[in-house]
Amino acid sequence: MKNYIAFDIGGSSVKFGLVNEQGEILDKGSFKTPKEDFDILISKIVEVVDKYKKNMKLQGIGLSCPGAVNNEEGIIYGASAVPYIHGPNFRNILKKATGLDMSMENDANCAALAEVWMGAAKDNNDALFLVCGTGIGGAIIKNKKLHLGTNLHGGEFGYMIMESDIEKGIVKNYSEVASTFSIVKRVAQYKNIDTSKIDGKKIFDMAKDGDKDCLRAIDEFYYKLALGIFNLQYVYDPEVIVIGGAISDREDLVDCINAKLELILKQAKIAKIMPTVRKCVYSNDANLIGAVYNFSMRH
Repeated sequence: MKNYIAFDIGGSSVKFGLVNEQGEILDKGSFKTPKEDFDILISKIVEVVDKYKKNMKLQGIGLSCPGAVNNEEGIIYGASAVPYIHGPNFRNILKKATGLDMSMENDANCAALAEVWMGAAKDNNDALFLVCGTGIGGAIIKNKKLHLGTNLHGGEFGYMIMESDIEKGIVKNYSEVASTFSIVKRVAQYKNIDTSKIDGKKIFDMAKDGDKDCLRAIDEFYYKLALGIFNLQYVYDPEVIVIGGAISDREDLVDCINAKLELILKQAKIAKIMPTVRKCVYSNDANLIGAVYNFSMRH
């Protein structure tokens, strides 16, 4: 059985996992993301790799990270909550430090690959992966492979313009109107309070108790989320659209989205295709599993 080590770099922590060739996580852990030093990050990664290398042979390293990742060049372009990873040749530096081959990919793309490999889209060739958290991101899968795009922005659905006012010169993108934070912003506006005074969990709890502002904000959120899904279905026509991110923990997610999709189909009378929507399977482990799948595909 071949074993790999995967790292998922986030703004607050770096998760790592020992993953076998069947996508099973044999062991995992995390360490705090260094604040400002790339060399410290590399040394911590090497420390984890060396620990596992003592007991077994590792086939390589799979890296999941934010930003516009160019695996061929070994460089992470764009920007993220970990600014120092953008610029250095991550691939060459890590390969030299560990002696292992490595592959790297954007975190949302890794999550999508996990679902294609063993998760919600394992029986599909063409899929979209939609990550809904404080912002919206995603990935495009064609024939079980990532479509990255000319500028490495394939799947950046959060940039889609969803609302506009030509007279005021204002546009609002998908992240602004359909992320989980959009619910917080709506409730804060309706109640005339600061967004720091409320959070998503509290809003859903208050909605259960019949709070009209919270119910209205959640209803608008699901409609906008479904509207973007409707548009994406007609742009790409995938077999399935898989939803990940914080919102995917909600049991009623797919039912709520489908209810809004049915409403939109009635409103857009010419449209006949009902998107197939599923929740992700791997949740917080998706990036690690997908990073290994990415490595195995490239090697």
